[in-house]
Amino acid sequence: MELVTARIAETKKTMLRKRLKRILKFKLLYILLLPAFGWVFIFDYLPLYGISIAFMDYNVIQGFSGSEWVGLKYFRLLFESEMFRNAFKNTLLISLYKMISGFLCPILLALALNEIQAAWFKKTLQTAVYLPRFVSWVVYGGIITLLLSPETGVINKIIEFFGGKSVYLLVEPAYFRTILVVTDAMKEMGWAAIIYIAAIAGLNPEVYEAATMDGATRFSRIFHITLPGITGTIIVIFILKVGYIMSAGLDQVINLYNPMVFEMGDILDTYIYRIGIEQFNLSLAAAADFIKGVIGLAMVLLANQIAKRINDSGIF
Repeated sequence: MELVTARIAETKKTMLRKRLKRILKFKLLYILLLPAFGWVFIFDYLPLYGISIAFMDYNVIQGFSGSEWVGLKYFRLLFESEMFRNAFKNTLLISLYKMISGFLCPILLALALNEIQAAWFKKTLQTAVYLPRFVSWVVYGGIITLLLSPETGVINKIIEFFGGKSVYLLVEPAYFRTILVVTDAMKEMGWAAIIYIAAIAGLNPEVYEAATMDGATRFSRIFHITLPGITGTIIVIFILKVGYIMSAGLDQVINLYNPMVFEMGDILDTYIYRIGIEQFNLSLAAAADFIKGVIGLAMVLLANQIAKRINDSGIF
């Protein structure tokens, strides 16, 4: 037993020496990482102390040390609030719809772009679908408002051309969630497709050539070569997206919603903004944000475990 323990200790020492040698060998690269680590520590980890605001009756003047601890008071207030429950439900629904569309559309776009043979057309189309990503939601929201206008909007002009009646879509609660999902997919899918295009580019072209020589059709090559080849990338992206299940897009919603669609469009982000910034109830806003974070973390862990069981692939 003592011999086994000694061997384990010696193995650990050997591994430690190898790691130290590796660090010394690539010391310049590790030094380059220090600013990034510093940034993450200062702006991501230090602010975590602010979570304590959710458990105290926080007063800006008294600060953290002078404010009274109240336990789960604000969490109880949240779950008793009809407005919070409505925002929670809207967030889940909108985020779920966005996650499905935002997950599938980039994959389909990447597959379609990969099949285009004309290089000039492929590059032009790639640029066109990437551009919306670089436009802020303030500008993009204004464009959407103009497109959906009942008087000058292109969408309503098309509806009228086919004999329909113009509708102000942005003030109709029945259409608002659909508008959020569609416009978000249009804005983000081009940028999100870059990862899948890069993964497809890394596949062995000889496999495609062999499949073509064997008589495989284009769709057969997609389903039996391309998709299986990028399965790992798809799983990782899906797990990361699940982590944002409680983030339905503050910038988008706050630029598009209005009192007419408030009940269908109010989400946790707008609720936190309203409670924390406008009403300055920081403790209640922190409690709502804490719930968001906990659910997001739980969903990532759950999705990662499911992915590892199904395909033995995950992010950790």
